[in-house]
Amino acid sequence: MAQSDSLHDRTILDQAIQDHSLQDRSVPDQSVQDQLMRERIDADLRDSLDEELELELEDREIEAFRTVPSPHDGRPAMDRSVYFKELFRLQGELVKLQDWVLNNKLKVVIIFEGRDSAGKGGVIKRITQRLNPRVCRIAALPAPNERERTQWYFQRYATHLPAGGEIVLFDRSWYNRAGVERVMGFCTEDQVEEFFRSVPEFERMLVRSGTILLKYWFSITDEEQQFRFLMRIHDPLKQWKLSPMDVQARARWEQYTKAKEEMLRRTHISEAPWWVVEADDKKRARLNCISHLLDQIGYSEVQHVPVVLPERIRHPDYHREDISDDMYVPERF
Repeated sequence: MAQSDSLHDRTILDQAIQDHSLQDRSVPDQSVQDQLMRERIDADLRDSLDEELELELEDREIEAFRTVPSPHDGRPAMDRSVYFKELFRLQGELVKLQDWVLNNKLKVVIIFEGRDSAGKGGVIKRITQRLNPRVCRIAALPAPNERERTQWYFQRYATHLPAGGEIVLFDRSWYNRAGVERVMGFCTEDQVEEFFRSVPEFERMLVRSGTILLKYWFSITDEEQQFRFLMRIHDPLKQWKLSPMDVQARARWEQYTKAKEEMLRRTHISEAPWWVVEADDKKRARLNCISHLLDQIGYSEVQHVPVVLPERIRHPDYHREDISDDMYVPERF
């Protein structure tokens, strides 16, 4: 995958080289010109791969920290080249879905819930990585302030719902009430019961209004969460992810389990069912979730008018002004 040798990459290279607007007229030899262009495009494609590799740094697994075998050791680890190939294919389909949503003014809400460290953030990053943030955005709300605590419970979430042509990914959602708020004692049992009475109707209203609503629960084992928390403790690039709430989550594993079971049982409705993602294996979880959500939304590729770059207009009397040296960022690398 480090080289641009896939069929997709070769297609991009060939199309770009054939595009007259990309040709460098300062190089008279056509074969040399093609080779130079191929090298430039190949480097750009490698940059796209590097973006994903940078994200993969977050998934470094130092086996020395494992005190028990990985729960998914029964299956061989997914080959990295297979993972990247499939991820890039799915991200290409997500771009098509984005175009379809925008073109047809659809409203899409995708909820990601699960235990702390279950991998919700990782799949959200891979979904949004190649998409237009003006079309696909993330709603990750902080704890409510004093004013928001006096509002109708769903009010602060409703302001983040999509308009036509938008996709909103909720990194945790109104289901906080049935999970962390309930377990940590931030709400009363009467408020929890009112939530369970209200949320099915709230979601049915969304669906009746034309909103496509998908709900995913990321499920991991006790042992895998223990390992991931240890990684957060020992990895300086991940320590920010470990909050006091996460620490409490470990101590209250069974309470969270009971809360989750009741939540899934009472809010699994035909209009907006829950989908459970087995997430001990991060890579498989990402691919499975993205593939599944693509299957849930009927979409087709939107045909666009071919883009043709106009000729660069040059004025002989125009000269670029010099920029003072002290305005440039120092080149240290």
